[in-house]
Amino acid sequence: MSKRESDVLVAIQDALYDRPGVKPAARALSVIGEHSLGWLALSGAGAAIVVDKRQRRKWLALGAGAFTSHAASVVLKRIVRRTRPHDPRIKIGVSTPSKLSFPSSHSTSTTAAMVSLADITGSKIPYLGIPVIMISRMVLGVHYPTDTVAGAALGAVCAKAAIEIERKTA
Repeated sequence: MSKRESDVLVAIQDALYDRPGVKPAARALSVIGEHSLGWLALSGAGAAIVVDKRQRRKWLALGAGAFTSHAASVVLKRIVRRTRPHDPRIKIGVSTPSKLSFPSSHSTSTTAAMVSLADITGSKIPYLGIPVIMISRMVLGVHYPTDTVAGAALGAVCAKAAIEIERKTA
């Protein structure tokens, strides 16, 4: 499986890595998604500026879902212990806090945040952020495709749970 996934990463990097603006954008997304801090900041900002108590709860649920999903992904990484891509053909475009790869915590927390943001806004546009973060992690050479898919699935489940809890306790 890793050989096939490495081939996919090489193909993605061949297509995107050296395009103008791609690496800086992927690195910026990496900073935003690190430890879900960007999504926690978004949650706090949203909660701070809304007047309606119900909307404030939704913004706080966004943060709870992003943080919980990130924590869950870290636990899974420690259980699965899959190492990051190490094929010599793959360029590594960013440093990482650990050598563990599965699932992608960036994909996890970003998906949780985007699912919650779609719920808050009533728009499907936030969903577009999910494949963007997934591809960015592969462009940077730090995750296999299945890492990002599993991360997105975990993030969606955590967000749906946070949304449901917020609704039931409102």
